[in-house]
Amino acid sequence: MTSRDGQEDRGGDLALRLLSAAVLIPFGLFVVYQGGLFLLVASGLFAALMAYEWVRMSASPSMKLLVALAIAPFIVAAIWGLTFGLLALALAGLIACFTHPLAGLRVTEGFGLFYVAGMSFALYYLREGPWDGVAAALIFMGIVWGSDAAAYFAGKGFGGPALHPDSPSKTWSGAIGAVIFSTICGLLAARITGGDQTVWLLTGALISVFAQIGDLFESTLKRRFGVKDASGFLPGHGGVLDRVDGLGFVCVFTVVLFLLVPALTVTLGLSG
Repeated sequence: MTSRDGQEDRGGDLALRLLSAAVLIPFGLFVVYQGGLFLLVASGLFAALMAYEWVRMSASPSMKLLVALAIAPFIVAAIWGLTFGLLALALAGLIACFTHPLAGLRVTEGFGLFYVAGMSFALYYLREGPWDGVAAALIFMGIVWGSDAAAYFAGKGFGGPALHPDSPSKTWSGAIGAVIFSTICGLLAARITGGDQTVWLLTGALISVFAQIGDLFESTLKRRFGVKDASGFLPGHGGVLDRVDGLGFVCVFTVVLFLLVPALTVTLGLSG
């Protein structure tokens, strides 16, 4: 491939990314802002799509069961609330584990269900939890997306060594640029919510770090399973897992932290 061809390919990839983002970002903002049934249905749909992608990557023979189990926690949450939805998620993971026909892959199957449905359920919980869910979800989403964009452009602009062997396209320059940009976003979030500026600066940086860990983790999974993309659902991005891995990780850790340390939501200006 010539240098010119490479530039055209990168330009085409960026164009596809921008086109996909132009559709996904407004949709994501709309359903999260609306919350309730809108977000419940969207989160369940994304969980089902990611379950399909997990089956595709791992060559699991349990397509229909895994997709159904990924949707189940959202149905339970709609009827009996978030707590029972979490219990349903745990039960669904156990069912996926013990019903897999190959004993040696049962842990992998159970983890896969927790992974794909858990990330989607965490976003739903972040929006609907006992705090200012609208502000929390929208701000965290914005910082994750900003971190992703900053990593892409900083990496392209500065280059340098790869961040991890399983993801050679990601560079240390991109990772550092993403953290710096997200830290600045944290300062902006503090002005919006009225929360503690120092805590928000640290939160912005940590959001970027956890988003990148989630991205690298999914890249490691794909390398283990020998696939390039989770699927081809999203032009320029690959699959749903390829797009929401970072945000999903951030949502999981944020919900856990908010539940364990309720005072943190007050410090951030996100108390309900």
